[in-house]
Amino acid sequence: MAEIIEGVKPTRMQLLEIRKKKQLAKNGHKLLSEKRDALISQFFQIIDVRENLRKKVDSKLKDAFNSLIEAEMIMGDTAVADVARQVKNYGEVEATTLNIMGVLTPQMEIKDIEKKLDYGFLSTSSKLDEAAFKFRELLKDLVKLAEIEGALENLAIEIEKTKRRVNALEHIFIPRFEATEKYIELVLDEREREDFFRRKRIKAILAAKENARSSS
Repeated sequence: MAEIIEGVKPTRMQLLEIRKKKQLAKNGHKLLSEKRDALISQFFQIIDVRENLRKKVDSKLKDAFNSLIEAEMIMGDTAVADVARQVKNYGEVEATTLNIMGVLTPQMEIKDIEKKLDYGFLSTSSKLDEAAFKFRELLKDLVKLAEIEGALENLAIEIEKTKRRVNALEHIFIPRFEATEKYIELVLDEREREDFFRRKRIKAILAAKENARSSS
């Protein structure tokens, strides 16, 4: 059985206050439950997007690495590494946030990637050029995947917080309000019964005195 709220006074004013708080708690529980369910639904929708994107990224990575391995076989590891050191930055990632049901999630975008290669072609293999283009194209998907992973992490944190609040309302606060409400009602009912019997005794005493005066 839930504990009553400590220090509560069993008065009618207090009873009305407890009932008001109980109803607010129930309303909050309903809203938070709906939010939790919507967040979970959104979470699993994004999970599906992530899984599809992961498969795409894995396939592109495998293809790009195959081209890189072929280039290393033709040019040698050292020559490929020397060319890699000549490559400039591909561009900056722009990061903003998106509000999903009160949860801020990252939005990431990489600027248009340069289509031309920025190293000399005389000593390179076409397979290396092919690998470079493939890895550059892969960057957009990798940035998008990072964005999705960040969104999932933030949603998971919010879902857990919302679950804790729902559980606290459901298993602690609402039962405590209900137990306190019942306690006050019992005390007030007992007082009402005592008052009823007290008035009845007083009435009987007064009637007896009246009868005694009438008899005399």
